[in-house]
Amino acid sequence: MDKNQATGLLLFAAVILVYSLFFASSPEPLPEQAPPVQTEAVQTIPETESIDSTESEPDSVQNEQLRQKFGVFADAAEGSAQEVTLENQDIQVVFSTKGGELKTVELKEYKTWAMEPLRLLEEEFSTISYQIPVQNGLIDINELYFEVSQKELTVDEVPAKQVVFTAQLGSGAVIRTYTLQESGYLLDHQIQFQNLSNQLSNQQVSILWEGDLRRLEEDLKESRLKTYMNYYTADGDYDYLTTGNSEDEVQVSTPLHWVAFKQRFFTSSIISDQFFPTASLSQSTDETSDSIEKSMSASLVLGLAGDSGSVQYYFGPNNYNILRKIAPDFDKNVDMGYFFVSWVNKYIIVNLFHFLEDYFSNYGVIIILIVFIIKLFLLPLTYKSYIGMAKMRVIKPEIDELKEKYGDDATKMQQEQMKLFGQLGVSPISGCLPMVLQMPFLLAMFFFFPNSIELRQESFLWAHDLSTYDTFFKLPFTIPFYGSHVSMFTLLMTVSQIAYTHFNNQLTTAQGPMKNIGYIMPVVFMFVLNSFPAALSFYYFVSNMVTFGQQYLIKQFVDDEKIRAKVEETKLKNVNKKKSKFQVKLEEAMKSADSKKKKKQ
Repeated sequence: MDKNQATGLLLFAAVILVYSLFFASSPEPLPEQAPPVQTEAVQTIPETESIDSTESEPDSVQNEQLRQKFGVFADAAEGSAQEVTLENQDIQVVFSTKGGELKTVELKEYKTWAMEPLRLLEEEFSTISYQIPVQNGLIDINELYFEVSQKELTVDEVPAKQVVFTAQLGSGAVIRTYTLQESGYLLDHQIQFQNLSNQLSNQQVSILWEGDLRRLEEDLKESRLKTYMNYYTADGDYDYLTTGNSEDEVQVSTPLHWVAFKQRFFTSSIISDQFFPTASLSQSTDETSDSIEKSMSASLVLGLAGDSGSVQYYFGPNNYNILRKIAPDFDKNVDMGYFFVSWVNKYIIVNLFHFLEDYFSNYGVIIILIVFIIKLFLLPLTYKSYIGMAKMRVIKPEIDELKEKYGDDATKMQQEQMKLFGQLGVSPISGCLPMVLQMPFLLAMFFFFPNSIELRQESFLWAHDLSTYDTFFKLPFTIPFYGSHVSMFTLLMTVSQIAYTHFNNQLTTAQGPMKNIGYIMPVVFMFVLNSFPAALSFYYFVSNMVTFGQQYLIKQFVDDEKIRAKVEETKLKNVNKKKSKFQVKLEEAMKSADSKKKKKQ
């Protein structure tokens, strides 16, 4: 403000003061009225103060403004805001009597990475707005004031608590009822319009849910990659926006059953039994923010049955055993992997993990036990694989002879090899097939450990949190594709894999590039897994060591001379044996391919 503006303001104030003292008439005294009885507010919302403090406007003018804006709902447009708490053993929900809407939802059992209270909804970062259609447009229920009552009841023979918000509108009312059972993360919500059907232009309520999802985990980059919006349609289709960091949005014309704001280990969701007829979903990422993972928005339409509609809210952990009981395909908020490995996680690993949890509290010990149990279960396959490789090893002299004789003719070489394998009763894939059958278990862990909330903030040895990478020491620089930290579990896994490869190469007939590739892959995985959860690297390390031990023990009990004797015995039996139809067709196919190749040359 410059000097001239200050002078003008002072003169204007002086004129107003002189006029008030000497020329303005005194106001007539108002008749005394009993002050309205109000419940003491725990926290007053600023908008309330602005309405209540407008003393310079006559009441009639203010009432007329509210009447024009809210119509019949103007009766509930004034009041004071109070906080109301509803809680069970798992969550605490705080409401406001202004709107009868959620203010905060806190999970009691969990903390953020910074060890602060973990809230999946906070009014500073998230808003849920219910808008009702009237002749003049939409009215936001969050602008109305409600009276509140609470009670305890039984729902499906389970004790529950209920809070009821009522906005009285003459002969009608808007009623919002929330019910929370004694445990769990589901919050039931019913909205009812009593004697207001003539005020609503249609039987639908618009729901707008917007939220900035706060950072909950230490590894922000990994959390963002696993934070996205999921939804499930009435047709039984599960879908999501993206799993990357790009902005994305979609208009869904198919009715939806549920929509979820899914973070790495926690999910906030709204679920409808009657389906949402249409929806508009969007999400975006602010890469410059280190406190917000993603921003999401869901615009939904809730159909009313008669004069009411209902939804359920889920605010809780991404625990598979909990989610699968919430709604159809709701368990997909936990990524169990592709279809060919997800069955291993859902039906074996999850149940085994929770069984061991009942007896052991150290999750490092649980991981070790899981390795031993799985390896024991797969031992017959491991034994069969070793025997297959041993047979290939003992017939190596015959194979070398074929290479010397037909080395320049690849087709003839393959034909003679197949003939030899048939005579000796040896299958070249006998050593590989058992390993392939074990792959689903190996790959299943690649999805289970990074998404297992049970490992969140659980320490083991030098790893302070098994759900993220272990930092044995920090580097003063960043290595491309590796990072600026060294994961000791990943290093141990790499060394153990190289040692196992060296041992395995002594048992196989692999030569050339195929023999050396076993040394390259562990190094590649060292770069890949350096920033993956410590639990995954530790599992692979223990798995390598147990496999190494199994093969060492098997070697002590398997005699190559006996295997050779058995191969010779099979050879004598198959001297006059006719070729199988498969062998005949295979040889014909190889000859045909060879002749076509020669014609092209």
